[in-house]
Amino acid sequence: MTTPSSSGIPRGGPPLSEEEAEALLRGICFKTGPPRTVGAELEWLVHELRDPRLPVPPGRLAAAIDTVRALPLTAALTFEPGGQLELSSLPAASLMECLDSLAADLRAVREALASLGLGLSGYGVDPWHAPRARVLHEPRYDAMEIVLGRTGPAGRAMMCESASVQVCLDAGVDGPGPLGYRRRWRLAHLLGAVLVAAFANSPVHGGRRTGWRSTRQALWTDLDPSRALAPSADGEPRAEWAAHVLDTPVMCVRTERGPWAVPEGLTFREWLRTSRPRRADADDLRYHLTTLFPPVRPRGHLELRMIDAQSGRDGWMVPVAVTTALFEDPVAAEAAERAVAPLAALAGPAPAPRNPLWRVAARDGLTDPALRTAARAVFAAALEALPRIGAGAEVTGAVAAFHERYVLRGACPADELQEVAS
Repeated sequence: MTTPSSSGIPRGGPPLSEEEAEALLRGICFKTGPPRTVGAELEWLVHELRDPRLPVPPGRLAAAIDTVRALPLTAALTFEPGGQLELSSLPAASLMECLDSLAADLRAVREALASLGLGLSGYGVDPWHAPRARVLHEPRYDAMEIVLGRTGPAGRAMMCESASVQVCLDAGVDGPGPLGYRRRWRLAHLLGAVLVAAFANSPVHGGRRTGWRSTRQALWTDLDPSRALAPSADGEPRAEWAAHVLDTPVMCVRTERGPWAVPEGLTFREWLRTSRPRRADADDLRYHLTTLFPPVRPRGHLELRMIDAQSGRDGWMVPVAVTTALFEDPVAAEAAERAVAPLAALAGPAPAPRNPLWRVAARDGLTDPALRTAARAVFAAALEALPRIGAGAEVTGAVAAFHERYVLRGACPADELQEVAS
């Protein structure tokens, strides 16, 4: 949910027709070619080192933000509405380049925060503080809070109290085979449920057990359904995504002065057809894309957004390594496809994350027999593939340890965190 780097003010380009919008979406959202790069986005909760149950006063948080922003980091640094810190790597030529770069940045960030008596926690939702106050007051987040608040409290909690590990991979080639973008798109939506279940790490929210192993995913399920819903994974990806984007209501209409307009129920397609409240241009469409939060978001590459933030200094490396291995190694990709194919029947026709498969993954984790069987198979495939894609012994060892500690036992990190808030 990184804030776009643009100013957010319309650039006054030529008005966009419906046909031009669809063509633009088809061209920019799935950029095909041999998979070569990997990236990751890491979100963290900022807490008091001496006692994470104590809320961080706004003044201390503001000072921490200024301190961290002054660091010479390789990754892009942003802050979420509740003060969560996010590091977004540059596209890397290999898994290890991505991991090493982010690890170096994280060390610098942690050292800077520790000097202020603060630290980072990796949980899918804040186990101590709910609700968290919004600390970023910008037109984008003002509009987002209004729009997401229309369907209940889940939107504010997602904005201010959640954190994730997001893995970014090339869309794939325009052709058949395990590296084809059509197969990778479908794999992402079935494997995504396995990743939710295996890495579920948010059973406690605001001091209370919620009944979900991934409360973060439960929040996404309760969110505005059109904005957080995936299009069908069974159709042609470009066509399905383009239609989904145009038929989703706009979150806001940006203005040069005053608060941004927040229409209710105005789809981007209707905005193009009516030119009200003003004409839409290509920059408006690009901005609209940043306000959609499906579990897999095509942004030229595929952004897998369903994994809870992970505990420990290097716990985040495991989901990045596993996911990359299963997509980038053709043998592992074939094995992953076979392993998750039976899950399609449990998912049914409804899109993620509002289908039975994703709900079971968030609630039950790997205690569900079908998800446990799939997870064991895909982790085994990833472990075999990691040396082939150049993963170091330390990374492979971390994945093997996670596999043994959780996956083989039919467990996930949430199963060890039931008392974290006590």
